Amino acid sequence: MDIAALLTSAGINIAVCVVLFSFYSVLRKQPGNVSVYFGRRLASKHSRRLEFCLERFVPSPSWILKAWDTSEDEILAIGGLDAVVFVRILVFSIRVFSIAAVICISIVLPVNYNGKTRMHKDIPWESLEVFTIENVNGAKWLWAHCLALYIITLAACTLLYFEYKSITNLRLLHIIGSPPNPSHFSILVRSIPWSSEESYCETVKKFFSYYHASTYLSHQMIYKSGTVQKLKDDAGHMCKVLRDSSLEKSCRPSFMQCWCSGAPKNSFKMIPDEIDSIPGYTDMHLDTRKKECAAAFVFFKSRYAAHMAAHSLQTSNPMLWATDIAPEPHDVYWSNISIPYRQLWIRNIATLVASIAFMLVFLIPVTFVQGLTQLDELQKMFPFLIGILKKKFIRQLVTGYLPSVILVLFMCAVPPMMMLFSAVEGSISRSERKKSACCKVLYFTIWNVFFVNVFTGSVISQLSVFSSVTDLPAQLAKAVPSQATFFTTYVLSSGWASLGVEVMQIFPLICNLLQRYVLRQKDDASGGSLSFPYHTEVPRVLLFGFLGFTCAILAPLILPFLLIYFFIAYLIYRNQILNVYITKYDSGGQFWPIAHNTTVFSLLVAQLIALGVFGLKRSSVASGFTIPLLIGTLLFHQYCRQRFLPVFRSNSAQFVLDPY
Repeated sequence: MDIAALLTSAGINIAVCVVLFSFYSVLRKQPGNVSVYFGRRLASKHSRRLEFCLERFVPSPSWILKAWDTSEDEILAIGGLDAVVFVRILVFSIRVFSIAAVICISIVLPVNYNGKTRMHKDIPWESLEVFTIENVNGAKWLWAHCLALYIITLAACTLLYFEYKSITNLRLLHIIGSPPNPSHFSILVRSIPWSSEESYCETVKKFFSYYHASTYLSHQMIYKSGTVQKLKDDAGHMCKVLRDSSLEKSCRPSFMQCWCSGAPKNSFKMIPDEIDSIPGYTDMHLDTRKKECAAAFVFFKSRYAAHMAAHSLQTSNPMLWATDIAPEPHDVYWSNISIPYRQLWIRNIATLVASIAFMLVFLIPVTFVQGLTQLDELQKMFPFLIGILKKKFIRQLVTGYLPSVILVLFMCAVPPMMMLFSAVEGSISRSERKKSACCKVLYFTIWNVFFVNVFTGSVISQLSVFSSVTDLPAQLAKAVPSQATFFTTYVLSSGWASLGVEVMQIFPLICNLLQRYVLRQKDDASGGSLSFPYHTEVPRVLLFGFLGFTCAILAPLILPFLLIYFFIAYLIYRNQILNVYITKYDSGGQFWPIAHNTTVFSLLVAQLIALGVFGLKRSSVASGFTIPLLIGTLLFHQYCRQRFLPVFRSNSAQFVLDPY
């Protein structure tokens, strides 16, 4: 691929972005699209109607200025700690790749370009391989690459440490400052032993009244879903519509904080209702016993008691009376609460096997995409394309734009599948399910976009590469520089264009148009139903970071395109958090350890590839200096695991005992 093909891809993606951003700046001003572009404000009753004026039909950058001026405290108040963590990932990427771009463009790129004594073509027709480390002849100039690798690693580790420390403090403040709610005083108990003499409800009450007599307050059984659950949901919806608070109180027990009783703030009391006096209640109680699941929410008198009960083994058999901290009410994933606890390990194995099978099936489209990047092989397979591919623009389009677009389209099927696998695993909370899906999508994209693509060819040749693990650094050193140009075009098509699609909200926009002009429904009440898709956006950002680290010293031309992506993403996602996505639940910053681990892994892979390249170029000095860098990165990662990660795995008793 030459510079002209790369510029063709960049020009197409720039045009797509400009058109989509212009359309967005006009469509967001139309009153009929309030539910699409201001869903969060509509849900919080802060939307406003726009009067007819000519300005509504003129693109304007006002939304960009608003997204830029918003402070982190406002992001925290609107989107929660998860939104702050996501924005911090973008800020970290902008900082570290700004340093990498300055170093690599000013030092590494000239060394690569002048690495061999050759007659250079005009820049537009120069091959992109000329700007990679493949063009460096001999070992005398590799000191520049080794120096750049050291600077990038030190900068990344320094920024990672301070970000990890800052986000850890934010998580502790989140635990301390979160308002009291029933989930703080409750645990989820599963795998309750069955008894023929008493119901699950009586078993739970008897067990916790005996072993937690001083702290146990009450419990709520979980029932099998079905017609009864549907009727209950319909009744709850009617209660919400009628806004009859007195009727709502008579339907279920209510929890009230002890603000006026002299009790501490981290305790609560349960106000009993008069449900026992309802005629026919006894018959209904007998019927509900048959629908009880082996799971229940157990409530305690203090937050500390709930914390200790959730993290202690209740019996000598860990498969019975399994306890977890109860998710927040909006975070509970009700479909999985009733799953038998003994099935979870089988489900985990099944989803692992299904994920691997899906990954292997995905080799087919990836191999096809790589065939498009090799025109010689493509012409041999399809001789009738020889005449068409002789045209300069078609050739640039096929090599510079089409392969990455096809791969992006195939990748659209990955997040829904991984979300399905995460649901089958048995996650008890929506945030846990989204976090699990995020990890699966991340592993999948790094494997298919990077490792499968660098070992281009048929599936058989890819398997033969991995037949010798000891040769992996050398194989990567040979394959990655040649595929760096494809990664650059992938950043353009999957990065830049995806931001335009994200801000346009194409699918909700189409649904809104169908609802208004086909179904003739004018109500905006459906807005605000979207939550931020962390399971798709976090892996995408981290994948681009991975490509940036691995290709920084090999093909520095990728860095300017990455910087532009991260800067635009910073503005786009801040705008989406402010206006579109509604925060229904918060994991408390659980996505940052994923970002930290991925960044360290990216650094290690980049160092291994550099070690392989230095070995192939027979530079013993550069190879010797790279080994201490590998060891230092591993030690840094281990220190961060010991220092910060436990805060994200469980809440400390110090803050749970007296958070206020």
